[in-house]
Amino acid sequence: LTGHESHVDSVAFSPEGMKIVSGSYDKTIRIWDAATGQQVGDALTGHEYWVTSIAFSPDGAQIVSGSSDDTIRIWDAATGQQVGDALTGHENRVTSVAFSPDGAQIVSGSSDNTIRIWDAATGQQVGDVLTGHEYSVTSIAFSPDGAQIIVSGSSDSTIRIWDAATGQQVGDVLTGHEHQVTSVAFSPDGAQIVSGSYDKTIRIWDAATGQQVGDALTRHEDWVNSVAFSPDGAQIVSGSSDNTIRIWDAATGQQVGDALTGHESHVNSVAFSPDGAQIVSGSYDNTIRI
Repeated sequence: LTGHESHVDSVAFSPEGMKIVSGSYDKTIRIWDAATGQQVGDALTGHEYWVTSIAFSPDGAQIVSGSSDDTIRIWDAATGQQVGDALTGHENRVTSVAFSPDGAQIVSGSSDNTIRIWDAATGQQVGDVLTGHEYSVTSIAFSPDGAQIIVSGSSDSTIRIWDAATGQQVGDVLTGHEHQVTSVAFSPDGAQIVSGSYDKTIRIWDAATGQQVGDALTRHEDWVNSVAFSPDGAQIVSGSSDNTIRIWDAATGQQVGDALTGHESHVNSVAFSPDGAQIVSGSYDNTIRI
């Protein structure tokens, strides 16, 4: 899928699997037909610097985006129009955005080392800023089980778990990665967390205890930039600066099949389709592949 004029930094499937959304260093967001690969409508414009992260709302009606212009924006997925004003408050680039499972809230992570929670309907910040990370927050995710739990990964090499209702950190810091954590994601049941890092490894964690599960997954030859669980929780997909995508058995940690090759530069973002049959990837080579 071609159209972006610079690196593709973030990709996601819509909840029903019919569309793909992508965010790019070209400051735009684009929507694509997952079946045909054709761009749907015009590019979504408004961000003043590169788009770092995008996500669909659970009902597929809206898209949220984070940008190096320090703002978060909400878009109507059908019309491509921005909804309301930009969400402002972060004091540095927004690196990661996600909707809560009920769609009522948006969580954001930033290079200002903080996490913020927002009311998706009003755009107002909810509660206090979540602080504790010593460097940039690089990735955040809401627990899919509705338990109001947020996980965050950071350039400080740690992962933290937070109670979204209170803003308090839950349990100890998850340590083990030897370099920046680039990506975190929950398993579909919320029981496990997967993380990727510049240390070239992928690790799986027990979300309740914070303990690492099994050994680190070590086949990538360069930074791991993005990780995600399959919808059934049986597999993990990872994208790397070694230009490959790999699929792993979440239970055994073994690689499934050969590495997926084709991208000509770093793979920045990977995601499974809702039915688990497809993977979408975005790359520094300016393209998206399915």
